[in-house]
Amino acid sequence: MKSVRLLWQGRAENPIFNKEKGKMKIAITGSRGMIGSALVECFAKEGHIVTRIVRNFASKVPGQPSIVWNPEKKEINLEELDRQDAVIHLAGENIGTGRWTVKRKEKIRKSRLQGTSFLCENLVLLKHRPKVLFSASAIGYYGIRDNGAPVDEAGSSPSGFLPDLCRSWEEATKPATYAGIRVINLRFGVVLSPKGGALAKMLPVFKLGLGGKVGSGRQMMSWIALDEIPRIILYLINQDSIEGPVNVVSPRAVSNTEFTRILAKILSRPAIIPLPAFMVKIMFGKMGEDLLLGGANVTPKKLEEQGYSFAYPDLERALRHLLTRSSIRT
Repeated sequence: MKSVRLLWQGRAENPIFNKEKGKMKIAITGSRGMIGSALVECFAKEGHIVTRIVRNFASKVPGQPSIVWNPEKKEINLEELDRQDAVIHLAGENIGTGRWTVKRKEKIRKSRLQGTSFLCENLVLLKHRPKVLFSASAIGYYGIRDNGAPVDEAGSSPSGFLPDLCRSWEEATKPATYAGIRVINLRFGVVLSPKGGALAKMLPVFKLGLGGKVGSGRQMMSWIALDEIPRIILYLINQDSIEGPVNVVSPRAVSNTEFTRILAKILSRPAIIPLPAFMVKIMFGKMGEDLLLGGANVTPKKLEEQGYSFAYPDLERALRHLLTRSSIRT
């Protein structure tokens, strides 16, 4: 896209969006994932028209609008993508499964950069571009920060696999920004849900009374309840002044030790069996070192400055809500 910068025409206008009517057209990649599924469910209940951007016809859901795309083959129907009020890009290989071999890291990197670049380059070509593009990123941007000092969206990004990946991932949205689309890079913290991710893996162990802190337990966990994410995105759609990186985390990060204590309390189970750091390194390699033994105290400064009110600001309240909602006996 050599001429992408020449396409700048000011903030993208979309005549379909109508705040008064309250109904929006929202397209989502990665709609079958944990976050994507929650968004589809919430937005549909709110009366919005949700279009899934899927990889093949077999992934289409009966009765729901879908667009088939293939970033590798450079295939997408621009007419179907046109006239969306918002596009939410979540698709990408899961970083938390499997050891980070050279091959695995390349697959993770390619899945994020290729898809993001392809999507943004095509959004630029639309006659009616979306009002806003949300593109997934992660707090891995900030690297591991052992001192526990708070870091907000202005924080620096060190070198390393995850920081490098997040920087490149966000950079891949630049064509959309240059074309006047408001772009928000969603830097997700640890997303808590009994349906998937870290919490789902912990629950069976903790319910058996075999849980405990990981490593020293001092590493900070910047988390967000899954049910908070749709609320945040709907809020940001109407905040025209917010763009660029937004930390999608609760305002109250906790240490791994504190997380362990609270989860055990809610489940009424002991949590006295630690997972030593050396075992994490043996079992998971570099992936375990970064995701389980490392952490950062990330704060949602932009959301707080704009007056966003968190439904689940503290961990105990969030976990009780999530576990009760999923009919998990505590």
